[in-house]
Amino acid sequence: MTNFSRIAVALFLAGTAALPVSFATFESAQAATAADINQDADQALKTLYRTNPVAEQIGKSARAVLIFPNIVKAGLVFGGSYGEGVLRQGGRNVDYFNSVSASWGLQAGAQSYGYVVFLMNAKAVDYLNRSDGWELGVGPTVVIVNDGMAKNLSTTTLQDDAYAFIFSQEGLMAGVSIEGTKISQIKR
Repeated sequence: MTNFSRIAVALFLAGTAALPVSFATFESAQAATAADINQDADQALKTLYRTNPVAEQIGKSARAVLIFPNIVKAGLVFGGSYGEGVLRQGGRNVDYFNSVSASWGLQAGAQSYGYVVFLMNAKAVDYLNRSDGWELGVGPTVVIVNDGMAKNLSTTTLQDDAYAFIFSQEGLMAGVSIEGTKISQIKR
C-alpha cells in the first residue's frame, strides 16, 4: 500500500475517531505480510543507523529491537495513527506488533514516520511479551531520544529500560509523539 493510501486511511480514521470505529477492521485493511514488514524493517533500521550512529551503538547493546518502519498519523481535532512492526532478538524476527494511537486536541495535518524502540533489559522484553498490549508510558521506562539527547548518550550512560528513536518524518503535522501509543501483538 502506498504512503498516499495509508495517509488517506489515516485521514478517514481521524475524521471518524469520535465514532466507535473498530481498530480491528482498520488493522485488517492495513495488514501487511510478514515478508513486507521484515523488508521495510530492514530498510528502516539501515536508515536510522545511517542518520544516527548512537542508535546503532545502542542497538548492539539492546536485548531486543522493536521496529515500526512506517507509522501514518493524521488529525483534524481528532487524530489517530497506525503502523505495523517486528520484534527482533538475536538478529531474528520473533514477533509482529501494531502501534495504534488516538488523540484529541488542537491538531491538523498528516504525516508518516518510523520509530524504533531498543529494549535494553529482560524486564522490558518480558513486559512486552506478557502484556496484553503495551501502552507506552505504562510499564518499563521508555526514553524518547531526540537529536540533543543522542549527542550526550553512550552505551555507558544507558540506565533506562527502553530507548525510542523517531525518524524519517514526512508530512504536514507539527511535532511527533508516541506518548499514549498502544503496542499489541499481531499474527503474521
